Amino acid sequence: MKEERDYIQDINEMRSMMERSSKFLSLSGWAGIMAGIYALAGAWIAHAVLGFNPDALLYHSPGFSNVALLAMGVLVLAFFTAIYFSGQKARKRGEKIWNHTSRRLLMSMMVPLAAGGLLVLVLISKGLTGLVAPLTLLFYGLALYNAGFYTIREVKIMGIIQIVLGITSVWFIEHSLLIWAIGFGVIHILYGIYMHYRYER
Repeated sequence: MKEERDYIQDINEMRSMMERSSKFLSLSGWAGIMAGIYALAGAWIAHAVLGFNPDALLYHSPGFSNVALLAMGVLVLAFFTAIYFSGQKARKRGEKIWNHTSRRLLMSMMVPLAAGGLLVLVLISKGLTGLVAPLTLLFYGLALYNAGFYTIREVKIMGIIQIVLGITSVWFIEHSLLIWAIGFGVIHILYGIYMHYRYER
């Protein structure tokens, strides 16, 4: 009986080692929560302060450059927050945040993010700013779905949710900013809380 328990323990340890070598497991729930808070704050500022609320595909906003700067600020803040919290989690696990697996994870995300970013810039130059919120959700969802192959499966699920929200946002274009706030704000916060209680406590 003792030998059987030892075999099971050995198998579990081997499985854990293989998982650590093939999947990036240092994603932090706090990073998701903070990213969601940044997104909700950004959406509120864009709507209440800058008056951004597209109700059609062709939407001209005189202050859109300020909205774009705000969006970039939210993105940069969320990115560095994710690095900080993930780095802390990796150190607690005795791992390096920058390794072969994390590089594969980033590369899998970069293609849809870069393609989506370039497409959004083209659409902005054509005045089609009403599509910015839906497409950022859609391409971010595709990036998360790809990333799900190199980390926990919940990331892939969140990617699918973002894709659905992006497509829905095109249909209900007059509510696209609200749907964007749900996708980048509420979903990130719920994901972060789940991650914290599921993997970090």
